[in-house]
Amino acid sequence: MTGTWVAVLVTAAGCYALKLTGLTVPRSVLDNPRVRRFAELVPVALLAALTAVQAFGAGQSLSFDLARLAGLGAAVLALLLRAPFLVVIVVAAGAAAALRALGVA
Repeated sequence: MTGTWVAVLVTAAGCYALKLTGLTVPRSVLDNPRVRRFAELVPVALLAALTAVQAFGAGQSLSFDLARLAGLGAAVLALLLRAPFLVVIVVAAGAAAALRALGVA
């Protein structure tokens, strides 16, 4: 077995263990307001960080790709208009693809 597969299996086992840990946490811990607030805010922070990395990152450096930024802007606009998630994805991908087809980025 190669090192890559070992890493995949170890990661899968870790994810399963983390999920199992979350399911076995006593209700009294989850009823704590600080824990509840933390659990509500962490996913938002992680998604914002992932969005920033994908929008502005290129390997080990920052990259300001106009097509990516336009796609992100189109997605934000679609979200502000309360579009369904699938529509937001299609609008963002369409905006980025149109700019790339025009040779902008």
